[in-house]
Amino acid sequence: MRKRNYKHVVFDIDGTLIDTEEAILQSLKDTVWEMLHRDVERRELKFALGIPGAAALRKLGIADTKRANDRWNKHLLKYKSRIRLFEGVPELLDNLEANGYGLGIVTSKTRNEYMADFAVPFGLSDCFGAVICVENAARPKPSPDPLLAYLDASGMNARDVIYIGDTIYDSQCAQNAGVDFGFAAWGSAETQGVLADYIFKRPVDVLFAVGR
Repeated sequence: MRKRNYKHVVFDIDGTLIDTEEAILQSLKDTVWEMLHRDVERRELKFALGIPGAAALRKLGIADTKRANDRWNKHLLKYKSRIRLFEGVPELLDNLEANGYGLGIVTSKTRNEYMADFAVPFGLSDCFGAVICVENAARPKPSPDPLLAYLDASGMNARDVIYIGDTIYDSQCAQNAGVDFGFAAWGSAETQGVLADYIFKRPVDVLFAVGR
């Protein structure tokens, strides 16, 4: 595995740092039933992983995305106990921080969702410098805008950064921004069709690629 002299390691959240797939898809299934009275199989909703909630709801034919997103967040509360940090993630973040890397976030969550779903429950907000949420970029992933906003906020060049995520949207965002991409294969994500500079089977594998 080749090494690059990265200065910042930037992460997606859902499916990368925390295991949220079951909670997100089940709560979305509940939302679709409530809003459209349609019983949709969870596997048919996997497209929603990694894109903003409003975009996923529009794809499902829901016009009132604000109300539906509020309902989705309410349903998500029922499944909060199923959300957890992936094994090895705390140790990875500690190691990267101890070795002088800047840590960042680029997520399709809103700022409120970032705080409520991740920063507060897991107490990790102090680990990260620049945090780019969906409202901080003109266009969401797979557009390069979120990562370009990160580069601007952090003062980094594209070659200084590696972005780690678990969806094709993450990969395309990185490609479009000229940033190296590491695929987080430690969750349930499928690598088929996803272009990546690295495929990481475990969080610790990130250290072998970027460790000093």
